Amino acid sequence: MLSSLPSAIEFLAQYGYWVLFLGVLSEQLGLPLPAMPILLGMGALAADGKFSLSTCVLLAMLASVIADTVWYRLGRSKGQSVLKLLCRISLEQDTCVSVAKDWFRRTGDATLIFAKFIPAFSTVAPAMAGVNQMPLLRFLVFDGLGSLAWAGAFLWAGFVFGNQFERLLSPLKQMGGMAGLGLVLLLGLYVGWKWWQRHRTVRRLRATRITPDDLLSRMRAGEALAVLDLRRAAEIAQSGKIPGAAQIPVLDLDARHHEIPRDRHIVLYCSCPNEATSAKVAMQLERKGIRNIRLLEGGYEAWVELGFEVETVELS
Repeated sequence: MLSSLPSAIEFLAQYGYWVLFLGVLSEQLGLPLPAMPILLGMGALAADGKFSLSTCVLLAMLASVIADTVWYRLGRSKGQSVLKLLCRISLEQDTCVSVAKDWFRRTGDATLIFAKFIPAFSTVAPAMAGVNQMPLLRFLVFDGLGSLAWAGAFLWAGFVFGNQFERLLSPLKQMGGMAGLGLVLLLGLYVGWKWWQRHRTVRRLRATRITPDDLLSRMRAGEALAVLDLRRAAEIAQSGKIPGAAQIPVLDLDARHHEIPRDRHIVLYCSCPNEATSAKVAMQLERKGIRNIRLLEGGYEAWVELGFEVETVELS
C-alpha cells in the first residue's frame, strides 16, 4: 500500500518505532516538532502490516507520559517559574496559562484526559497539575488516559485511512525534493512569524512594566490610575482581584473599550507570568487611540505572592 510514498515515509518504515518514540517525546517536551504526522504515518504503516498497532500505541503513550512527568515534576518543585518558562517558549503565549487555569477550574484533574487535543495546552497542563500539587499516582492515571486517547486517535486514523493518505501524498513523490523544500519553507515562515510576534511582545513588556510595589504606592498616593483585570470572570471569582480594578475580559474588549478612560494611566494585568495577554491587549488598545498603558510585572500572581490586599468578587 505504501510503496509509492515519499522518502520520509520510507525512512519511517525503516526506523518507525524509534522515530515514533523520539518524535512524541520531543513534541511533549516542548520542541516545535509536530508528532501528528508521525502518528498518522505509523498508523498507515501498521495497516500495511509493517508494524504492530498496539505496540505503536504503547510506545507513543509511554513517550508522552515520560515527557509529561518531567513537566509535572518541574511544576511541583518550581511552581510559577515553570509556567513562566513555558509561556516564554510557547508559540501561543497569550493563551497558555489562562486557558490551563480555566480548564482545571471547570473539569479538575480530568483536564489531563483531553489536554493534548487543545493547541498550546499539551505541555502546560502537566506543569499546571504539578503546580496544583496533584498526587503523582493520580497524575499518572489521568495523564496516561489522556496520552492513550491522543496517540490512539491519530494512530487509528492513520490505520483506517492509510489508503487515502497514499493517494494524497503520492503527488509529492512525482514533485520530488521541491515539495519537501516547500513544506520546510512554509514551516520555517510560520515559526519565524511567531518568533517575531513574541519578540515584539518582549520589547513591549520591557518598555511598559510596572511592579506591584510601584502600583500599590501609586494607588495609596491617590494617583489617577485605571487598573484593568483581563482575566475571565470565573477566574476572578475564584481568586479575587486587585481592589478597585475594573473587569474587562479580553473577549469583551472590542465591545467595552469605550469604558476605559483616556485621561489617565492604564495598568493591565492577566494570569500569564510573562504578561503576554496584557501585552497583546496593550497593542489592541493603542490601535484604538488609548495611550499611557503599563503592564503589571508578574501579573496577578505576583500581586498575590507579595501578600497585597485582594478584593473578593462573586460570580454573577
